[in-house]
This record gives sequence, C-alpha cells and structure tokens, in this order.
Amino acid sequence: MSLTVRKPGLLATIQDLGRYGYQQYGVVIGGAMDVPAARVANWLVGNEDTEAVLELTLTGTELRAERDLWIAICGGDMGVQTDAGDEVPLWRPVWVSEGTVLSFRHYQSGCRTYVAIAGGLEATVSMGSRSTYLRGGIGGLGGRTLRAGDRLEARLQNRQALVIDKLKASPSGGLMWPLWHAGGFAVASRDVHAVRIMPGEHQHLMSAEGQRNLYHALFRIGSSSDRMGYRLQSERSLTLVEGMTELISEPVVHGTIQLPPDGNPIVLLADRQTTGGYPRIGQVASVDIPVFAQLKPGDGIRFYPVTPLEAERLKLESELDMDQLRTIIGLKLRRKT
Repeated sequence: MSLTVRKPGLLATIQDLGRYGYQQYGVVIGGAMDVPAARVANWLVGNEDTEAVLELTLTGTELRAERDLWIAICGGDMGVQTDAGDEVPLWRPVWVSEGTVLSFRHYQSGCRTYVAIAGGLEATVSMGSRSTYLRGGIGGLGGRTLRAGDRLEARLQNRQALVIDKLKASPSGGLMWPLWHAGGFAVASRDVHAVRIMPGEHQHLMSAEGQRNLYHALFRIGSSSDRMGYRLQSERSLTLVEGMTELISEPVVHGTIQLPPDGNPIVLLADRQTTGGYPRIGQVASVDIPVFAQLKPGDGIRFYPVTPLEAERLKLESELDMDQLRTIIGLKLRRKT
C-alpha cells in the first residue's frame, strides 16, 4: 500500500488523460481537467504522462503515506502541509517518509490540484482508461469519489525508486526535495482571466448586440459549474436572433461554447456530453482550456477573438514547451537499476 485516504476532501477522484475511441457510443472522454498539470506531475516522479493521478478540488483532503515514496503535487496551491508542520513544495519531486500525513488545507490559488506517485496509481481500467467518470460510474475506484479509508497503491512498483542529487530536507526530516522545480507552469492568481476563442459555427445566429457582448462582457463562473461544463454569468445577456433557441443535436468537443435560451453560455469541459443541440457560438483555443480547470465560482473571464491558424500556432508552441520541459525533467531524474 502507498497511500491511505484519511479525509477525501470536497471532490477527489482518480484521473488520467481520458477515455478515447468511444464517443460514437455516447461515452465521454473525461480525464484530468488540467491536463498540463497532470502530465507534469507524472513526469516529475518518472512516470509516463498516461499514468493515473489524484485530482483534488479546493480543500479538505488528507493522505497518509504507508511507506516511503516519491510524489509530485502540481496545479492549484492548496497550502499542503504535513502533520509535523512542514510545508510541502509544489512542482517538484518530493520524497515522503512512511507515516507522514499530507493535509491539503485550503486553496491559495487555483481550484484543482494533482498528486502523482512514482509508478502511477492502480485503478479500475474501463475502456482503456483509469479515469473516473462519476455520472457513468466507471473507472477509478468503482467509478466514485475517494472515501475515508480508501487504500491507494502504486501500479508499477519497479518505478518507485528514483535517484535525485542534492536533496533538501524539511525541518522534521520527513520530506526531501531537489532545489530545482517546474514552476513555470504554476497557476497565476488574478481577478480576471483572458481566454482566447474562435468563432463557433452558429455565431452568426446571435443578434448583433449578442455578438458584441461576447467579446466585451465580463463573465463570472456560475455556482452550478462542474467537470461537465462551466456555466458563465454576465450582466450583458447573449441573445440569439428571434425565434432561434435549439438546433438538431450535433457533435461537440472540448472547449465548445454553447448558448442555451437563458443567454448564459456554457463552456464544455472534460466530462462533456458527446452531442448537443444548443447553438455553438464559439470554441475555446486548446491552449486556454486548462485555464477553466483552475477557476472557481465567482472568478472572472473575458473572451478575446483568435483565428484558427493562430490558435493552432499557440498550441504547437505550448507542446514544444512541454516537450522541452519533459526532456529537462528526464535529465534530472535517474532511476535506480
């Protein structure tokens, strides 16, 4: 056993990069909301980026290490602390001694935190993925959220041993970590987040005022937002041309912006449905989709137009940065043979 769940927190699940190849049967892709954070967490402990990690939301989770192990915590900052009072650093591999309790106390920035352990998390594989899909009850630990008393194990025991030079120890000696980190991906804390979008297939069905408001309104994340989609609210309503409300259902993708009759758009995210009948007024650029994973109710965003060509360029640049980071991390880590 690697970890015991003492307290599950607000919403904790096991996720990987998603369940691909089954959308034609109505099966959602799912997976981590903040894919870059989940990938980097895995790399930091020597895993492939497809291994399962813990996705924690906002606050309240407590984990106990049942043996010495390497972990990495990336994404939102939940002020992680040990029972000995040591602050646990983010965005780097951290050696945790047996018996140490990790408390994810409260968010300081962001909304979701990812915890990877060397070897990856063991979990139920459903249609090629260990991701938990709560509405379908599949993947993870019986398709559900974590519960107190759950025992989490590393999938690949032979990947547990890492050799890292020049480690710094915590005051209690229960933690050790290198001086280097991958903090360039740290979640920024700001009042309003910029999100780049491309015109949707049905943007022309919006009224002239609605099209103006799409790019000039300040939107807030609604309280009913979840992994399926974020509902946005604004004082400036987005209206369609008279008589237009719903269309014949058509496929939707990650980042599709739908406009229901109430005029408050919905951004479809990890657990999105496979088809939808609301007008598709925009498409979030892939590079900005992870922004939503770290937004909580009340946070603000503004949309900015971008062309498909520019969105593709931004995504390619982002992937090149990720490839470079993965290479650098790989050079820093050495597995014990």
